Amino acid sequence: MQDSRKLTTIGFDADDTLWQNEQFFRLTEKRFAALLADHGEEGHISARLLEAERRNLAVYGFGIKGFTLSMIETAIEITEGRVSPVVIAEILAAGREMLGHPIEPLPHARETVEKLAAAYRLVLITKGDLFDQERKLAESGLGDLFDAVEIVSDKSAATYARIFSRHGDGPEKSMMVGNSLKSDVVPAIEAGSWGIHVPHELTWVLEHVEPPIAEPRFCRISDLGELPRLIERIAKTG
Repeated sequence: MQDSRKLTTIGFDADDTLWQNEQFFRLTEKRFAALLADHGEEGHISARLLEAERRNLAVYGFGIKGFTLSMIETAIEITEGRVSPVVIAEILAAGREMLGHPIEPLPHARETVEKLAAAYRLVLITKGDLFDQERKLAESGLGDLFDAVEIVSDKSAATYARIFSRHGDGPEKSMMVGNSLKSDVVPAIEAGSWGIHVPHELTWVLEHVEPPIAEPRFCRISDLGELPRLIERIAKTG
């Protein structure tokens, strides 16, 4: 039986929406720059690393493993092939540490997901390395609150249309909540859903785009604690 409500399904991003993530990349990047300090300033090394990450996204995808490989590639380039095995070992160790970092839930994450799970179909929609995302979800203790989990290679309008049709009543009756305008908000709105932006103080530069402020289904909230009230307003007014 078709649900007559205006909103029936809510998608949540994971990294930097439900728990901390980008801070571990930033800390590792500083550690990487320190390893190569004899070959350039931190800003220059970070810029070269970003270039490698941009080139490699289509090959390695999103996540820690691709980031680690981009660090190795950058080290080889900056040192003109003279990087020592010790430095390579340090980079690999840094990547392994990232893959084991503990989960740090963001404010209001658990209480909000628990509250909404009682009335809506919840779908976790995240991109990145499969094993790492599964590990973080298991350690977060939030897994049982979601009706479905989708770990995707990238997020596009077609991705959201497919997921919200599979797990809900289509994108028009769905909402995506996340910290990235580029991945979580804009493509969800393009698919016909609501796109809710929850800014995080650290957002990867490759995820930056202009907010779609003219779109009627775009909203920004300061933290997840505001989400239930926003959903109540949408349910009443559409």
